[in-house]
Amino acid sequence: MIRYRARFILPITAPPIVDGVVAVDDGRIAYVGPQNSGPSGEEIELGEALLMPGLVNTHCHLELTAMRGFLEDLDFRSWILRLTSAKRAVLSRDMLLDAAHYGIADGLRHGITSYGDTCDSGVAFDAMREGGVRGVMYQEVFGPDPAQCDGALAELREKIDRMRPLETTLVRVGVSPHAPYTVSDALFAAVAGYARRESLPVAVHIAESQLEHDLVVGGRGAFADGLRARGIEVAPRSRSSIALLASLGVLATRPLLIHCIRIDDADVELIAGSQSAVAHCPASNAKLGHGIAPLTTLLNARVTVGLGSDSVASNNRMDLLEEARLATLLQRAQRGTFGELSAAAVLSLATLGGARALGLDREVGSLETGKAADLAAFPLAAVGPVHDPQAAAVFALPGTRASLVAVAGQVLVRDGLLLHEDVELEQRVQQSANALQAWLQIA
Repeated sequence: MIRYRARFILPITAPPIVDGVVAVDDGRIAYVGPQNSGPSGEEIELGEALLMPGLVNTHCHLELTAMRGFLEDLDFRSWILRLTSAKRAVLSRDMLLDAAHYGIADGLRHGITSYGDTCDSGVAFDAMREGGVRGVMYQEVFGPDPAQCDGALAELREKIDRMRPLETTLVRVGVSPHAPYTVSDALFAAVAGYARRESLPVAVHIAESQLEHDLVVGGRGAFADGLRARGIEVAPRSRSSIALLASLGVLATRPLLIHCIRIDDADVELIAGSQSAVAHCPASNAKLGHGIAPLTTLLNARVTVGLGSDSVASNNRMDLLEEARLATLLQRAQRGTFGELSAAAVLSLATLGGARALGLDREVGSLETGKAADLAAFPLAAVGPVHDPQAAAVFALPGTRASLVAVAGQVLVRDGLLLHEDVELEQRVQQSANALQAWLQIA
């Protein structure tokens, strides 16, 4: 039995505990409460710190970590085209695997223990298993031409069939038909049917941009022009991107809907009625100029919402407490109401909300007896005085670097340092970044 003592414990499903302790036995939480109670055991003193559940990053692209800051200030379609071209031309599978490991290391330093990763190469599945973290890797599938449907589905099945026997208690696999501008209606429907038959979780980038809306609703705009240039027929597909997914059976899989910026009240009803979840990525949404998702409206409709960083290629950071802060500030600024999204509410999105969105909430997302001991502690040395520990976590922590991180009781970060750090990893990732820069000079 190990007892982690801290100035403040944030259970998420219960009020904060002052001078509290979390006892861990065989990888599971045995007690959460005051320090003068609970079972005896080895004492680990975290001191002036917040101890909370490990954070859940509901949406990221770990394989793109070497592309942090690589392409700045491009319009969305140009950014996507350059990003994918550079990735295919420069980054080998080993480079992508290194990038995924580096992304996980970055996340762990920020207290992230669970990941919802969408991945083309599949390296995130290996990196999460090897890195000792928890999560779901959604294998991406692409095919904007209906004629590609059968081949794309067959390739997806082959990838899933290779990975599924390698799933662990911590890491599993799902599928991700990428987005309406890269996936035909036929492929959306086929992947949805496959996911239902095989009980696979589904994630999809949806309602992210005005360009996507123009494509789906009007059959026009830059995405439409690009598809037509490839000889692919384009016509209006639905009244909205969410309605499109409903008509093709995708919402029937209760998917993770990534972004959901360009949605209206009817879309929110469809999302809520289908019991789909939403990955909210406020920093990436803002940095790419897409807008602010109607987070408060989704929450009022009782939609499950988790927070995501998106890729560091679009966000530059993997910091879930920063996402929580931005989520609150942007909602309050947009709606002009001080009471929108309290610190306690947004902390729940960064933990239990994300766990629910990924189907992990029976195991993680809150500090409760019997759950897995996924823990993150953050020092308060530069924050005091602390009147409200939840507000301190969201609004005051500088840099949000964790002092302790554990997954299923296994300590991965102690005293702010990774315990199993590959000392040459950063150098290899920098070499990948150098190769990307060289490509940029000649492309």
